[in-house]
Amino acid sequence: MKVGLSTYSLLNDLKSGEMTVLDVIDWIAANGGEHMEMVPYGYTVEDNPELADAIRERAASAGIELSNYSMPANFVQETEEAFEEEMARVKRHVDVVHRMGVQHMRHDVTAFTLPKENMTIAWFEQHLPLMVRGSQIIADYAAQFGITTTIENHGFSVQASDRVQRVLQAVDRPNFKTTLDIGNFMCVDEHPIIGVMKNLPYASLVHFKDFYFRPYDEHPGGGDWFTTTHGNFLRGAIVGHGDIPIRKIVKLIKEFGYDGNITVEFEGMEECKSASRIAMDNLRRFWEEA
Repeated sequence: MKVGLSTYSLLNDLKSGEMTVLDVIDWIAANGGEHMEMVPYGYTVEDNPELADAIRERAASAGIELSNYSMPANFVQETEEAFEEEMARVKRHVDVVHRMGVQHMRHDVTAFTLPKENMTIAWFEQHLPLMVRGSQIIADYAAQFGITTTIENHGFSVQASDRVQRVLQAVDRPNFKTTLDIGNFMCVDEHPIIGVMKNLPYASLVHFKDFYFRPYDEHPGGGDWFTTTHGNFLRGAIVGHGDIPIRKIVKLIKEFGYDGNITVEFEGMEECKSASRIAMDNLRRFWEEA
């Protein structure tokens, strides 16, 4: 088991220009992390081979594994032409993932921002064939490079554990698995322990985040709160500070025998570097105590 950090956790500093993605690599190494997951916000490598090479070389010199690359994608397109354009775009990302020597990639299958009517099971079932077809094409393309592609419980339409499994089983590719995010089940009002129990057998990577939770009829006011599919309120928290039963989930994952990479994601209101450091330290301690 290795504890690492998603670049998304330091997005505020990346966006402000205080840090570059190369600085993030050095920061992770200096703060006890063992791997880095790339989320291309605040930087881009799709059409920047020089940066891709620099990331690969800096990570190697710092002793940081490049564990995963997570990107947005939307296979539910209105025309065949638009679908093929999206396939070509995602394949370009696969190419740069291969160039950096990364063996694991997460892509979405629908747009992240969806109207309420597109979060229903009816909409999901209607558009499932496109989600499956796109995932099969990308998994088959990535297989030539030995890359595992994954779907995360992410994006409201395919966020509940059963829907993730529905896509996994329909795609039916040995190199197509799930990036299991312990917190994202809460966005669709599924208890995180249940979601983890159900999808852990299919996981090739685990994300750890934490949320503060308030029920739909207790508006907390102010801050970076967002609503779940049924109107409850969530806000990002430092791992171990929020309302997710992190210690129980760590124990569950450890007892299952999972020994792959675990990635901290921070998206709260606190200063991002100190929050990320505390989160990694907490997660390592919870694992050792479990």
